Formats: sequence, C-alpha cells, structure tokens
Amino acid sequence: MNWMDMTQREFLAALASSSPTPGGGTAAAISLGQAAALSIMVCDLTLGKDKWADGWAVAEEVQRCSIPLMSRSGDLAQHDSDAFDGVMTAFSMKKDSEDERLTRRSAIRAATVKAAEVPLDTARAASTLLAMLPDLASFGNGNAVSDVGVAGLLASASAKGALFNVEINLNSLPEDLASPYWPEVQSLQEKIRIDARKVMDAVRARLD
Repeated sequence: MNWMDMTQREFLAALASSSPTPGGGTAAAISLGQAAALSIMVCDLTLGKDKWADGWAVAEEVQRCSIPLMSRSGDLAQHDSDAFDGVMTAFSMKKDSEDERLTRRSAIRAATVKAAEVPLDTARAASTLLAMLPDLASFGNGNAVSDVGVAGLLASASAKGALFNVEINLNSLPEDLASPYWPEVQSLQEKIRIDARKVMDAVRARLD
C-alpha cells in the first residue's frame, strides 16, 4: 500500500511496527509534505490580503515551490521504502557459489546506492523549501508566522533526517562508490544548518 493512501493512524501504526519499512527516510519525506502544506496555508492567508501586500511576491514564490512538493513528498516516501526493501531483497539472494556471491554483492551495492540517492533527493527538496521560509516569515501574514516556524522545523527535520539515511547507506559502500556523494552531503548539511537558523530568527523577530 502507498503510505499516502493510509489514514494517519494507520501510517503511525506502520511506523511503530517492527517492520523495517516505513522507517526514518519515509518519515523524513512525510515531514517534507507537512512543511510544504503549512507553507501553502500561510501563502493562501497572505495572497490577496491588502494588509500583507508586501508579502505577495514572496508568497507566490513559496507557493510555486510548495504545491508540487506536497505531492512529491508522497512519492519520495514510497520510493524510500521501496529502496530499502530492495536492499533487503538483495541481501536475501543466494550465495552458494562464487558467481552467486559476486552477483549478490553487486546487487547489494546497487540497491544501497539507490537507498542513498532517494533520501538525498528528499534532503535537496527540503533544503530548497527551507531556504524560502525566512522571507515568508518576515513578509507573509503576521498572524500565521508561528505556522512558518513549524514549517521550518519540519523542513529542517526532513532534510537532516534524510541526510542521516544518506550517510548510513554511504558508510556501507566501498569508497569509490560513496565518495562522489560526500561533497554534496556536507554542503547540504551546512546550508540546512544556516537556513534553519534564519527561519527561527525571522520567526522570533516577527513574534517579538
């Protein structure tokens, strides 16, 4: 079943179960959808309101990013679970002969690369949204600035959580397969840290 077709209660029960999927990567993607949804709400509360006219341009930009992200987050959540299931399938392959062992090793590595690439996509998307939220906090509907703060926390958690899943998969790969990904991972970590702080500072400044 697609995680987005579940009720919230069903999804939480699945997340709490001993099954390896859904796991942290799926939860990170769902958090991205929640961040996008809250951002859309704040944009809707800003656009067309004369009092918040200074925030219209920002709200339109955030909305253009958030609307597709709200749907894409569900795909990322499902792809993350599917990718991990692929790793488990690869590990279950036969290894009785040398040829089988080589085939299994190759399959495990390919599946692990995929399991790193999917949450990396989640982190990229969450980082893109996160970078837009300081301006929404500063210029959007002031009555909803706390919602921007929650969106920022969710986007930050999504990005950071997704990167944890990237790292754990990269750490299990040979250096030649993992090394191309590390520069972007490290760059994203720093960008997310900075942007998350900017969101919180902008929200706090508006609340004060």
